[in-house]
Amino acid sequence: MTYDFNEVIDRRGTNSLKYDFAEERGKPGDVMPLWVADMDFRTPPAVIEALIEASRHGIFGYSDVKLPYFQTLHDWYRDHFQWSTEASWLVKTPGVVFAICTAIRALTDPGDGVLIQRPVYYPFTDAILDNNRVLVNNPLIYRDGRYTIDLVDFETKISENAVKLFILCNPHNPVGRVWSKDELIGMGEICLKYNVTVISDEIHGDFIYPGYRHTIFASLKPEYADITITCTAPSKTFNLAGLQVSNIFISNKGLRHMFRKAMCRTGYMQLNTFGLVACQAAYERGEDWLDELRAYLSGNLTYIRSFLREELPQISMVEPEGTYLVWLDFRSLGMAEEQLDCFILEEAGLWLDKGSMFGPEGEGFQRINIACPRATLEQAFTQLKHAIERIEVF
Repeated sequence: MTYDFNEVIDRRGTNSLKYDFAEERGKPGDVMPLWVADMDFRTPPAVIEALIEASRHGIFGYSDVKLPYFQTLHDWYRDHFQWSTEASWLVKTPGVVFAICTAIRALTDPGDGVLIQRPVYYPFTDAILDNNRVLVNNPLIYRDGRYTIDLVDFETKISENAVKLFILCNPHNPVGRVWSKDELIGMGEICLKYNVTVISDEIHGDFIYPGYRHTIFASLKPEYADITITCTAPSKTFNLAGLQVSNIFISNKGLRHMFRKAMCRTGYMQLNTFGLVACQAAYERGEDWLDELRAYLSGNLTYIRSFLREELPQISMVEPEGTYLVWLDFRSLGMAEEQLDCFILEEAGLWLDKGSMFGPEGEGFQRINIACPRATLEQAFTQLKHAIERIEVF
């Protein structure tokens, strides 16, 4: 490989949320963190070079971008996902969660129903409840180690709760599904039938494993594009979360107008200058780095599969089709949720995301971030193995 993803980089002392705030969040100071979804790898060298070059100018006033920025995005989504976009569709926000909250306020009123599919990325729940909307849940079905969608329940929940908005997570965080075209069409037709607007969170779309293909929901039919707010960002793909830049595509002029008005009411205008620079550089010159990263992550998955099979058969992995977040099933240990969380934290010395954060359907599971050097994963799973061996002795 050209890039050294095996390098263990010390992130402590950098104001890293992942590494420097354990005690503030009630965790032991020496815990090994594999929770929040940023990577322990440096961003592509081309991005670092672009940021250094931008800093040399020395003036950091209000900034925006011109057509070449959009053209870079257009080419990326055309070449990788066969999705053609237009410059007028683009609205830039500081983050996907910001965009979701903005869309909720723009397109619904307090008391309106917003549907999600738990277990799912927990800020979806917060965004709905904190904005005084009604959370409607279409729980995913877990059977034979795989999650699927209950389309009958999906339609029932929409019709019985007068749902106005559906937040689609594709690829799905935390269960790792990359929804098939048939599954997306099944949901899309129901949303059209009941006039439901779709917020499609596709932030993990660049992390797809061999044998699977990510389909952008809005690309399937013009009718779907007309009801969809597509949320994208370079933050997961190129490890740029702290630079706060997301690219939101809204082809429907009316939806886009309402979204922009709601965004204006927050007082937010231009984005972070360095975020814009980094985003463009990453999409223009970061693809080789990303190709090698995906291969490395596939190797991390191979290691986990082998370790669980040979050393920790008590724990099973929900086979991920996408994302660098892995959903582990600990239910065979027979522990209650809080007991399990305490065990992993205090006995194994690991900071993971407990399953109930993603909804009650996640109890007994834990989410682990595998975007780290192999040595980090090896240490983490060894600690977990030894912790389980100790409890089995007693």
